[in-house]
Amino acid sequence: MAQSEGTLRSYIARALRRHCPRCGGHDIWRSWFSLRDRCPNCRLELDRGESDHFYGAYLLNFVVAELIPAIAFVVALIVTWPSPPWTALTWGAIILVATAPFLTYPFTKTIWLALDLAFRRETV
Repeated sequence: MAQSEGTLRSYIARALRRHCPRCGGHDIWRSWFSLRDRCPNCRLELDRGESDHFYGAYLLNFVVAELIPAIAFVVALIVTWPSPPWTALTWGAIILVATAPFLTYPFTKTIWLALDLAFRRETV
């Protein structure tokens, strides 16, 4: 299949749906945590074979996964002020801190693929 050109915006939009950033193919994941080697549709190499390729994805996941509980905590605090339920806020933050990295992982990984594709074009 011919390579479809796209913009950063279209790459990110596809990545947010956990699809191939280049063609929009939806079968690039074996499971929630396991990415295929290539897109079955456009044959985009999803892992460039560089040992440090996904450090950016892990860093992006860390930042996003830690911002979610922090923002949720602040919003909940503002909404419930002047008498916030401290126990519920604390436990809610703990649960979000523990689960957010797992929930955001495939999204941040495909977003990293989209950024990589936009700035370092790959040839098949």
